[in-house]
Amino acid sequence: MTDSPAEPFAVSTSPGFAAWLARAKVSLAFSTYQAGKLLLLGVRPDGRLSVFERSFKRSMGIAVAPGGRSFALATHNQILRFDDVLPRGQRKDGHDAVYAPHAGWITGASDSHDVGFGPRLRPIFVNTRFSCLAAVSDGHSFKPVWRPPFVTALQPEDRCHLNGLAMRGETPAYVTIVGRSDAPHGWREMRGDGGLVMDVATSKTVVEGLSMPHSPRLVDGRLWLLNSGRGEFGFVDVAARRFEPLAFCPGYARGLAIVGRHAVVGLSLARENKTFGGLALEQELAQRGEEPRCGLLVIDVKTGETVEWVRLAGPVRELYDVAALPAVANPSLVGLFGDDVDHVVSIEGR
Repeated sequence: MTDSPAEPFAVSTSPGFAAWLARAKVSLAFSTYQAGKLLLLGVRPDGRLSVFERSFKRSMGIAVAPGGRSFALATHNQILRFDDVLPRGQRKDGHDAVYAPHAGWITGASDSHDVGFGPRLRPIFVNTRFSCLAAVSDGHSFKPVWRPPFVTALQPEDRCHLNGLAMRGETPAYVTIVGRSDAPHGWREMRGDGGLVMDVATSKTVVEGLSMPHSPRLVDGRLWLLNSGRGEFGFVDVAARRFEPLAFCPGYARGLAIVGRHAVVGLSLARENKTFGGLALEQELAQRGEEPRCGLLVIDVKTGETVEWVRLAGPVRELYDVAALPAVANPSLVGLFGDDVDHVVSIEGR
């Protein structure tokens, strides 16, 4: 017997998706750690969708600097920073931004998840393996800056599955945690309803009883969130200490960007053809008669309705993060390998 050929990578979208990108004046970046890719979706000058991708082992969290000229990417053992080397108003091969890797910090295998920018574009990231928030370090693998008060030691044991980070400007504001555990991988027994959001400044719990929460995003004072184990997109009423679901997501929701009145949500399939492990998401999909999918949803945050979508087929089955690149229509990306990284050169002061 011979193995059947692998399904080729393919992107399909709702009829209005490219036009929505153009109206919103953004392009999108999203990561897939399972396939080791960072993908960019934009709109060509003729209005057609542009898909650009490069390989980075275990691509995870993405943070975009104000103005969109730089972004950070968490990978297998390093945090990378990319800068747009193309002057605004210029184009190269139809692209109005060319993001090139200009800085990197070796973190070791920290199982880095979400990432944000601190002062001077220095990344702050969720170090899931060591159950802490960390800053990059010039002389060490990382510098711990915060950990949950119930985690008693800095050990490479992923005790609570700290994963998501919401920034307030250049300062960490909120984190998502799968379970209040101080034992190695103890969170795995808490996936159904042990999830919580914590305030970094006070180390107090904001809301609990969640299922596998991910991707907190603080925008204009509102804390948006994915309650992934139940397939819910919504927001946290911080004063009432309550999560308010707005929409159901048919897949494992992970990765969130707020673009005006719309939320862009990443969806993943179950891992390795397994089910969703008894999570409420599994029962909800069955009750609705829906199949899980991999891709993106564009959700109207006023109505909870999905207005546009992207579906991915082929080797990409799991997404981690989604980010919007403002004022960029058709971006391109320079990888770490191949000729591009040798020949894309920018000179400070010129």
